[in-house]
Amino acid sequence: MDSEYIDAVRALVRRIPPGRAMTYGLIAEVVADQLIAAGGVGRGGPRQVGRIMAAGDGDWPWWRVVNAAGSPPAHYAERALAALRAESTPLTADGTRVALRRAVWFPEQD
Repeated sequence: MDSEYIDAVRALVRRIPPGRAMTYGLIAEVVADQLIAAGGVGRGGPRQVGRIMAAGDGDWPWWRVVNAAGSPPAHYAERALAALRAESTPLTADGTRVALRRAVWFPEQD
C-alpha cells in the first residue's frame, strides 16, 4: 500500500465527528473517489482500510470505524463501545453495535 492511500484513509478517519461512524467499506469508497478526483488511481478496499487501522498509532478516533454490521473491532469491542457511548453514538438496542442508519457519516455532511 502506498503512503498516499494510507494518508488519505487516516485523514478521513480523523474527520469523522463525535457521535458518528463510518464502515471500512465506506471509507474505502470515499478515499478511492477522492484519489480519482485528484487525478490518481482509486485503489484499496475494506480490508486495506482495516490493515491501515490495525497498524495505526492511535492518533485518530479508531472506535468510529466499524464493520458493515456496525460492530467495532472484536479485540477492542469493550473500549470502542465505551468510547462510542461517551460520544452518544446511536447504538443498537442491545448496545453491541452502532446503529448505522442513524450514525453513519458521509464527508459531504461537513
